[in-house]
Amino acid sequence: MRHLHVSDLRNIREVHLPLQPGLNVLVGCNGQGKTSLLEALAILARGRSFRTEQLRSVVRWGQERASVRGLAVDQEHESHLQVEVTARARRLKLGGSDVTPRGYNGRLEVAFYSTERLKVVRGTMRERRQYFDRSAAALWPAYRRLLRDYQRAQTQRGAAIESGSRDLAVWDDALVALGAQLRCRRASYLALLQAALDGGYRPAAERYTVGLDLAELPADEEDARRQLRAELDQRRADERARRRGLVGPHRDPIRLHVDGHDASHTASSGQIRSLLLALTLAALDVYRNQTGRTAVALLDDLDSELDEQRLRRLCHEVVTRGQAVVTTAHPRWPTRLDDPPSVFEVVAGAVRPA
Repeated sequence: MRHLHVSDLRNIREVHLPLQPGLNVLVGCNGQGKTSLLEALAILARGRSFRTEQLRSVVRWGQERASVRGLAVDQEHESHLQVEVTARARRLKLGGSDVTPRGYNGRLEVAFYSTERLKVVRGTMRERRQYFDRSAAALWPAYRRLLRDYQRAQTQRGAAIESGSRDLAVWDDALVALGAQLRCRRASYLALLQAALDGGYRPAAERYTVGLDLAELPADEEDARRQLRAELDQRRADERARRRGLVGPHRDPIRLHVDGHDASHTASSGQIRSLLLALTLAALDVYRNQTGRTAVALLDDLDSELDEQRLRRLCHEVVTRGQAVVTTAHPRWPTRLDDPPSVFEVVAGAVRPA
C-alpha cells in the first residue's frame, strides 16, 4: 500500500495516511482512531470489516456515507481501490469504475491480529473454524464459494431432519459431496499453515501445532466421502432423536497446541498471543508462497502483554515479510527497534507524523 484516504468512518472525519514499506506504527491513546484505520485498510482489501458484520455501522454519526480509497502496489502493477458504504449499500470501485466483488477481490490482501482474536484459542470451535475458513477463502476464491454451497446444503439437510422430509437422502448426498471437498481443502490449508509455522516465528523455541483434530485425515476426496457417509450412518439415530444435523465439516474440531498441549487449557496469555501472531505471520507466508504476492499485516495493540524479547523478534519477522501497520498506546517502544519504523500519531481521528 502506498497511501490510504479515509473519510467519515467511525470517529475519522478525513485522513490521508502515506504508508511506507516495512513497519508503520500508529501511536495514540485509546479511542483515538488507531484501530479504525486498520479497519479501513481491511475494508479496502476485502470489502468488509473485522469488527462488525453490519458494515453500515462504520459510517460516522450524522453522515450519509463512509469512503475508503487507496493505491495498492503489487510488484509492477498498481490498483486504485475504493469502497463506499451507505446505510443501504456497499460500492466497490476499481480505477474509479464500479466492479463486482469477483472483479475487486485479490487486488489487496491483509492478515489481521488483535487481542480480540484470543477467542480463536479460548472461544468456541465455531469461532476457530471461521477464523481459518476466512483465511483460506482469502487465498482461494473457490473456497468461499464452496463454503457457501456447503452451508446451503447443510441448512437444507437440517430442515429435512427436523421436518422428517422424504428428500433427506438427497441432502445427505449433497452434504457428502460438498463436505468431502470442504474437509479436504480445509485440511490442505491447515497443512500449509503448519509447514509455515514449523519454519516461522517461534519465540523461546516454542512449538506450535495446527490441524484437523480427526481420528483419521482423509487421503483424498473419495476417502473423505467414504468417511462422511460412514459418519452419517453412525449418527443417524442421534440426528433423528435430536432433530438436527450432527455430522459434517461444520462440526469438525481444529487442533491448536503449544509444545504439544492444548493451547486453550495450558498456554499462558503471552503464549496464546505469540501463537496467534505466529499464525498471522504463517498466513502471510502461505499467501506469498501460493500467489507470489505479499499481503499487508495489520497488528492491533501489538505490544500488549508481549515481553521485550518477543516484541523485538516479532517486529523483525514482520519487516522481512513486507509491509505492516501496527498500533500501540506506548510511544517509546518503536524507538528501541533495530529497524526504525515510520511513526504516526493518532489524536481524535486525525493523523500526523510523530
